[in-house]
Amino acid sequence: MDLRSTVTKCMFPVGGLGTRFLPATKELPKEMLPLMDRPVIAYGVDEAVFSGCSSVIFITGRNKTSIEDYFDSSSELENILLEKGKSDLYEIISSIPEKAQFMSIRQPKPLGLGHAVLCGESICSDSFFGVILPDDVMDSTEPVLSQLIKVHEKYGGSIIALEEVDSADVSRYGIVATEEEVEPGVFRITDLVEKPALEDSPSRLAIMGRYVLSPTIFEMLKRSERGSGGEYQLTDAIRLLLNEEPVWGYRYKGRRLDCGTLKGWLDATVRMAMSREELREVVQKAYNESL
Repeated sequence: MDLRSTVTKCMFPVGGLGTRFLPATKELPKEMLPLMDRPVIAYGVDEAVFSGCSSVIFITGRNKTSIEDYFDSSSELENILLEKGKSDLYEIISSIPEKAQFMSIRQPKPLGLGHAVLCGESICSDSFFGVILPDDVMDSTEPVLSQLIKVHEKYGGSIIALEEVDSADVSRYGIVATEEEVEPGVFRITDLVEKPALEDSPSRLAIMGRYVLSPTIFEMLKRSERGSGGEYQLTDAIRLLLNEEPVWGYRYKGRRLDCGTLKGWLDATVRMAMSREELREVVQKAYNESL
């Protein structure tokens, strides 16, 4: 796989409180909840790395140090694995901190996604950068962020991942208004509406947790006012960006596993277990015995 890319930095806003998973997330970050044999956030980091990003920036908050620790080296554990002859596990563990250059910036208060992105300005203000919301684990042949980067390399501007959702789900997402497709799956975005009623929605194309953003977004975030809940919304800043630079939407290829709710996380766990031969029988047996 060719890892060369025009986008080499990827930001992970992980400062949220994870209230949907309480009490499990009282001390454990929701991003560190296991999805099979890895934490949820590890899937997003691999996506960024396989898309050509060599720098990963975590926008963290209180009680998030376990994320930093996971992507750091652990010499004591590595030595124990070597001493016990578990070379396969040693290779896996020792390779984690080598995937990228990992950096962390503290978000002092959870003031929304827009505020989290603004916290990364000092690192990401010199070039286009990726943003991955790790709650959405993407199952795709080509990493979804890589798909967005290719659109950016062809058309320039910022890119937002889109998914066509059912009419009943429109009010759960940010929805985009677009011009006609410039090619299959690629749209010039003309407006964004946060969680509209179906009758007010300009389309059924919903914003998903992947972005390639221009550094101009930081200026737009500074101009934005607080929205619902007293938080700074990234969608508000992107609406301002539309007046300055092109913003494209891309209907990505792949399957999204929503790990941001208990039901979604359980669904993702079962689906991934069913895809592994050695675990499929475990799921089938548990299901059959529950009938």
